[in-house]
Amino acid sequence: MPSIIEGYTYDIFISYRQNDNKYDGWVTEFVDNLNKELDANIKDKVSVYFDINPTDGLLETDSVDKSLEGKLRCLIFIPIISRTYCDPKSFAWQHEFCAFLKLAKEDKFGRDIKLASGNVASRILPVKIHDLDPDDTKLIENELGEVLRGIEFIYKEAGVNRPLKPDDDAKENLNKTNYRNQINKVANAIKEIISAIQHYSQHPEEILQEVSKPVTTHHKSKKTPIIIASVVALVLIILGILFIPKLFKQSEELEKSIAVLPFRNDSSDPNNQHFIDGTMEAILDNLCKIADLTVKSRTSVEQFRNTARPVREIANILDVNYILEGSGQKDGNDIRLYVQLIDAVNDNHIWSSPYEGLADNIFKLQSQISEAIASELKAIISPEEKQLIEKIPTTNLGASELFYQARGEHLKFLMDYDNMDGLNKAMAFYRQALQLDSTYAQAYSGIAWGYMNKYNVQANLKTNYADSMIFYANKALNYYDRLDEAFWVRGYYYDIMGNYESALKEYDKAIEINPNNSRFYTSRANLHLVKLWDTFSAFEDRIKAVQLEFGPYRSAMMRSLGSNFHDFGFNENARYYNEEALKLDNDSISYLRVLIWIESYINDSLAVELCDKVLKKDPSNLSALVGSLLCYERLGMYENAYQSAVKILKIWEEQDYSPRYDWDYIGYAFLKTGHLSEASYYFEKQTDLCEEILKLDPNDDMANSALSRVYAVLGKQEEAIKLLKMINDKTEVRFENGTISSVVWQYKLKFDPLWENIREDPFFLEMIRRYEYIYNITHEKFNSWLKEKDMLKE
Repeated sequence: MPSIIEGYTYDIFISYRQNDNKYDGWVTEFVDNLNKELDANIKDKVSVYFDINPTDGLLETDSVDKSLEGKLRCLIFIPIISRTYCDPKSFAWQHEFCAFLKLAKEDKFGRDIKLASGNVASRILPVKIHDLDPDDTKLIENELGEVLRGIEFIYKEAGVNRPLKPDDDAKENLNKTNYRNQINKVANAIKEIISAIQHYSQHPEEILQEVSKPVTTHHKSKKTPIIIASVVALVLIILGILFIPKLFKQSEELEKSIAVLPFRNDSSDPNNQHFIDGTMEAILDNLCKIADLTVKSRTSVEQFRNTARPVREIANILDVNYILEGSGQKDGNDIRLYVQLIDAVNDNHIWSSPYEGLADNIFKLQSQISEAIASELKAIISPEEKQLIEKIPTTNLGASELFYQARGEHLKFLMDYDNMDGLNKAMAFYRQALQLDSTYAQAYSGIAWGYMNKYNVQANLKTNYADSMIFYANKALNYYDRLDEAFWVRGYYYDIMGNYESALKEYDKAIEINPNNSRFYTSRANLHLVKLWDTFSAFEDRIKAVQLEFGPYRSAMMRSLGSNFHDFGFNENARYYNEEALKLDNDSISYLRVLIWIESYINDSLAVELCDKVLKKDPSNLSALVGSLLCYERLGMYENAYQSAVKILKIWEEQDYSPRYDWDYIGYAFLKTGHLSEASYYFEKQTDLCEEILKLDPNDDMANSALSRVYAVLGKQEEAIKLLKMINDKTEVRFENGTISSVVWQYKLKFDPLWENIREDPFFLEMIRRYEYIYNITHEKFNSWLKEKDMLKE
């Protein structure tokens, strides 16, 4: 029976390896059921070519290419993708799959066809009957030039990966797919493609109209309008290529940057919001794994929940070209998701699709949506990234819902660090998830991250928090060795324990898996800058973090970046980033606080004036009080320093806050005003804190420097110099090895009043001279780097 479309031999060509039909006739059964489904869904009789002959109907003397050429002239090519199909040496691969690809490129319809919905579908409709090995996936995707997508007929249990059969129970199948439903999906896809091809054949003039709008005029010949329209189209194309190339390059050169906005809960039950949020975050996290995309953070998009702002405005704020919107419904175990991808630059809806299924199968839906989005953006997905995206984190739906609740509470804490209740609730939900699935790696890493948060915001139990974060991070990686969050937490643990090389390796692993997480870059930047003294790497990480984060942390990150510029003498850059932060949060207190540090070491008197401005607005502002304390001590205004110290101590007591440093400066203010017993107490407190830190990390330069200051004030000159020599030796080794050292705080030692007892020591003088030399070299090289990056503010 001929094809529906004139000039084609068949409507559908079924391509398969004979081995996949030998065992139980799976392909034959599939074709029989497909024919029945097509009869029930399509009015016209659809012709299907399926050669059941094991020799493909060919003799040794027959020409393979010539024999198949007519049969392959079909509308839709269906390859049965199995574990053996992707084999360059096989008959089906060489003479059917690759041959059809070549024919389709030369075909008038092309390989891809625009559907009535506006979406684009391939005339190659893969049917997958096995999960493939990574090499096979890579082979077929390289041949297709895009991500392998298709309709799956795969039955999975523990250790089972076989073709789905009609009598298989969907409840027992980990994929939760039903054979009849999958057959129906194939038939519906065929119907859509054939309808689009018929529409194309009946209205070819629509293609021409998309290229040009012909002028209405009188013609004697029917051929004339076509000729004129073709000439006009050709002229327009030539003019465009010659004179307005930007219009042609726009779609090609548009950066693949995207923000996934919070999904809307369309369920009647508001308690399903956490499920919808979790689905949105999972899709966002999947996209973050794709190195070819730039994806904004979860905290960046939360501000646009329930917003009425236009998409283009949101995209401008987040600095992205594409926006993904979505909504979802959950009714018992049934779910329905709807997502749409928007080209925000041109304000065009470029793709949308509904997804239906069972909640038990939510992770597979999330993967499918993520890969579909990447395909629409023409993003390259490596086999490793595909594996990460398709990884099923748990088979327990109850555990996953508890995990979604944990993430929601964790987000509340991340949006407001004072919300410890949110963090505690998150950790409780993570633990409940583990009660249902003790192998849930993400729940373990969530707890590890929670302890990392507690380590940073709570003064007590530091050692216990550190022990807990590494325990749970290791536990997570025991169950899944590609979990980015766990590598990040483990890197942070090694960082605070002084194992800097291991910390860097862990951070690198986290970023390799997820190159779109701003927190990972921030942690690695801090390690580079403070511990490894690698200035350029630190700044590149800081800049990358700022590019990814547009949430509540962005202003603080920009101020931090500005402070780093100030550290190397680039005060205009420092002021610029501080002003940009002010535009974001309108926080004049923070703005003035950063100005204090910019002016500090340059003009102490001006810095004190800025402190006074802050304290008039906020008398309890700790940063301004500490800034005034240091400035007053450098100016020799010890009574003023004492007053600042008293206020600082009162606030610390009220807030039950115990910092790691600054106790020595408190003690110095008391010493200089004759309060000797109090001074001794605070020097001893700083000593104890430094020794506690050095037990964890003997190489912590900040702790060694603070301890050296205390020794210097107390007249223990040998002990003070010994610690400085240890720091100096590391500086020299790293500088001689070519590292651009970040030694700003050491260079500023000469301004610190606590060194007064050893200021004339020959070693101290030589050390300061060398630090000034390294600082100047670093400044020059950094200046060249900034110019190269076009980042220098004049």
